[in-house]
Amino acid sequence: MLVNLAYGRTGLPVEFPDDRTTVIEPTYVEGLADQVGAVREALDRPTGTAPLRALVSADQTVAISICDVTRPMPNATVLPAVLEALSHVPTSQIAIMIASGTHRATTRDELLEMLGEEIVDRNRIVVHDAFDNTELVSLGSVEGGIPVWLNRTWSKADVRITTGFVEPHFFAGFSGGPKMVAPGLAGFKTIMRLHDAEMIRSPDARWGVTEGNPIHDGVRRIAALSGVDFSIDVAINRNRQITHVAAGELFTVHRKVREVVRRTAMQSFSAPFDVVVTTNSGYPLDQNLYQTVKGMSAAAQVVKPNGVIVCASECSDGYPDHGEYLDILTRHDSADKLLTMINSPGHNRHDQWEVQVQAQIQQRAEVLLRTDGLSDAQVRSAHLTPIEDVGAATREALDRFGSDARVCVLPEGPQTIPYLAETA
Repeated sequence: MLVNLAYGRTGLPVEFPDDRTTVIEPTYVEGLADQVGAVREALDRPTGTAPLRALVSADQTVAISICDVTRPMPNATVLPAVLEALSHVPTSQIAIMIASGTHRATTRDELLEMLGEEIVDRNRIVVHDAFDNTELVSLGSVEGGIPVWLNRTWSKADVRITTGFVEPHFFAGFSGGPKMVAPGLAGFKTIMRLHDAEMIRSPDARWGVTEGNPIHDGVRRIAALSGVDFSIDVAINRNRQITHVAAGELFTVHRKVREVVRRTAMQSFSAPFDVVVTTNSGYPLDQNLYQTVKGMSAAAQVVKPNGVIVCASECSDGYPDHGEYLDILTRHDSADKLLTMINSPGHNRHDQWEVQVQAQIQQRAEVLLRTDGLSDAQVRSAHLTPIEDVGAATREALDRFGSDARVCVLPEGPQTIPYLAETA
């Protein structure tokens, strides 16, 4: 069978053996017939709050948290409707906050692609910098020993609004909702505690789990402490069309949308597979190897111990070069040694969580990588095996495991999360 894997902007067609392949994709849902109209309706008829237009008075300051370029959030559809509902508020009193977490700063070209020239040129846009202490304020701490440092512009605004895209998340349960506050607009100290070795190694820090997940529990507590006056969350399909939208009280909205997403994006299986082929959902999600760990993690949910994961990810931005991911990843020559280092007392560095998750995956399975953004030597330096042909590598792996071996293909990577029934 011919399967088009989500890869970069163009995709990657690959042939797999018909009789040994299971393809898992999100349950396809058509985009809403009038997506802008649906967003406006949600803003006018929210759950648990007044309509957005009535909630904000003309003399108040407003901060709106939106996803950065690493997320396929339909900002260009949602944000104009939000700004329209706030048309009675002077533009000078509104800040559009790019919820970067510890990601690199979003460039102007990326902002233009995300939002369009009119919004970029006419509005105040604040690209959050978790490392700039002068732009952070302390709100104390929350349960779990998590210090709360948040963006000053966000914290000082009279009205705080989140706009999010909900999908399963590999250690925070689901994205969107309260994650648009932390880690999105949080300071480095806060993010480091939310992502430290203790948090990441919790068995409940995984796809689709929110209650009892120490990371998501912490995220909710921080959002509650910060105060969010209004929230909009959406679900999207593979064409990045809005399929569901809800607005109003933060936690109610997020719960409603994540249950919609759970039904369409998570699938249960009774037995694991010898080989799992995955992606990182194409551009913009597969821009670097750091983000690609999510696609590997989706595959790891259903690969047999000592099985093979074949990953196709363009990595047009390399490892990337910014951050500490690469330095940590190349400190040792094996997953076991990396985990020993990361789990040692006092070891807590930026980006170590991604190395920790990657190493945990590589303890379970061999990982092969097809990419155009990294050389073979660079792939090997990341403890992965470079390949040129996904189909050929898959067939070779199947042959290694015998005639009964089977392959699972996740064409859209972490947009679909398979899981074994006993771990649900």
